[in-house]
Amino acid sequence: MKLAIVGLGLMGGSFALDFRCIYPKSKIYGLDISKKNEKHALELELIDELIELEDISIADVVLVSVPVDISLIIIPKILNFVNKETLVFDVGSTKELICKELLDHPKRKNFLAVHPMAGTEFSGPNAAVKGLYFNKTNIICEIDKTSKKISRKALKIFQLLNMDILYMDSKSHDIHVAYVSHLSHISSFMLGKTVIEKEKNEKNIFNLAGSGFESTVRLAKSSPETWTPIFLQNKKNLVLAIEEYILNLNNLKQIIEDNNRSSLHSILNNTNRIKEILTNTKVENEK
Repeated sequence: MKLAIVGLGLMGGSFALDFRCIYPKSKIYGLDISKKNEKHALELELIDELIELEDISIADVVLVSVPVDISLIIIPKILNFVNKETLVFDVGSTKELICKELLDHPKRKNFLAVHPMAGTEFSGPNAAVKGLYFNKTNIICEIDKTSKKISRKALKIFQLLNMDILYMDSKSHDIHVAYVSHLSHISSFMLGKTVIEKEKNEKNIFNLAGSGFESTVRLAKSSPETWTPIFLQNKKNLVLAIEEYILNLNNLKQIIEDNNRSSLHSILNNTNRIKEILTNTKVENEK
């Protein structure tokens, strides 16, 4: 199996490691706009060789792991070069725009819109970690627009990675991830911003930060190059999510100002259900 990875950061590098686990004799090629990333990917043995875009037709599978605004430009070009048997899939966090962009592409059937619910707050080839894709939820959008032969190739890879597959249309996907993924990044960035602006003594932030603060702002370490285009591509859904979040914050603020103990306790208690939702769903998925 020959794999070409376009974008040699966390997601691309980690996929290389996991792909090597399921296909030990695979040949992995890489391409990145950053020569530094290409050099590191070779040094870390994430890839075997570099490849030019024009030569990507030699690949059986092409993974695109670049910022979502760059995907709109690079994926149509990749499809222009691949052969009719090549699977091309991306791992971007937004799906509606890329699916619209490729709707009339002559090789649309080679493309599968994929969003694995996996990642860390780190970026670059050095952030690549083995096992990132194993046992994760993987959202596939508009599989009916991908040829059956190519989609079977993709599903075989995901099966070997023991991924739990969810099927969605691209519009629904972007609505759901605005709340369960993108809003959490917004919250983390804004908490970090608020603390940095209010607490001028950085030593105090370090010395006073407990595990709760650290875990809540973890996502604020994420790459701005990755998340700026995600927020802007999904702005319609994300703005609605932020508005609802602000309503809840303002309501909570008023309850605290009013010293309304019973309402405060009720909100916290009801929200504790998130623990049951996440725990029970995890158990069900593991069965």
